[in-house]
Amino acid sequence: MRELNLDRLRTLVTIADLGSFAEAARTLHLAPPTVSLHIADLEALIGAPLLVRKRGEVRPSGAGEVLVERARRLLADADEAMDLVRRQVQGLEGRVRLGASTGAIAHLLPQALEVLGQYHPGIDVQVLVLTSRETVSRLALGALDVGLVALPMASVRGVTVMPWRRDPVMAFVPSAWAAPRRVTPQWLAGQPLILNDDGTSLSRLTNDWLALAGELPKARIQLNYNDAIKSLVAAGYGATLLPHEASTATPLDPRIRMLPVQPRLWRPLGIAHRAGPVERATQHVLDVLWQQKQV
Repeated sequence: MRELNLDRLRTLVTIADLGSFAEAARTLHLAPPTVSLHIADLEALIGAPLLVRKRGEVRPSGAGEVLVERARRLLADADEAMDLVRRQVQGLEGRVRLGASTGAIAHLLPQALEVLGQYHPGIDVQVLVLTSRETVSRLALGALDVGLVALPMASVRGVTVMPWRRDPVMAFVPSAWAAPRRVTPQWLAGQPLILNDDGTSLSRLTNDWLALAGELPKARIQLNYNDAIKSLVAAGYGATLLPHEASTATPLDPRIRMLPVQPRLWRPLGIAHRAGPVERATQHVLDVLWQQKQV
């Protein structure tokens, strides 16, 4: 034996607590020769006696007392580590890494996390703000456990993507503007625009819809934070297209009008996770997200 062994340390501590090799053997459900072998191995490793017999009682030597004290800490740490792992395996505790866009994080995730906290308070969800492509890439690398991604999403080895919900994309315009009851690409293309950053799924969706007007207008400003975009719309800076999560939306600023678009436009989302067996903590997060499914 070249290094300390937890089983042998546990034997040493048990003998020190009970003062007897025989009692330690019964408590640990070991054969007496095994208990003696554990102590012999430790003493050979340390190079000094660890236990002394006095008047029929076994007590630690000077070196034994030092090792018993440290062994108690090591064993407590090992037991705590195993308990944490067991609780994670059982789904009672755990850390789940989730990637999503700012829009999903701001409007779809809070309700799910609230429900998760009620039923599984020991699960810690770490949220990262990522594009859908970044989310899938990190899932494939094992750096994430769950992702909320825009659809369609190209197939990536090792990642499972399932359709989750489909929210209507609406036009958000300043209330002071004269706007049609249904906003068309032709009308919106002629207005000052505030749009999502290039490269995002919503930007591609918006550009495809605006292209129906026969041209691609340039935005006054591009952001990747929907609440900031709405604030600019309320200030009269421009109009935009954004998803409307009806089940989670907060009351709209009275300075903004939300109007349907023609032709209709939808933002589909999917739930992604690593392929293969799913840890229970991750499954609890997936279950809560599925409760918000909307097709």
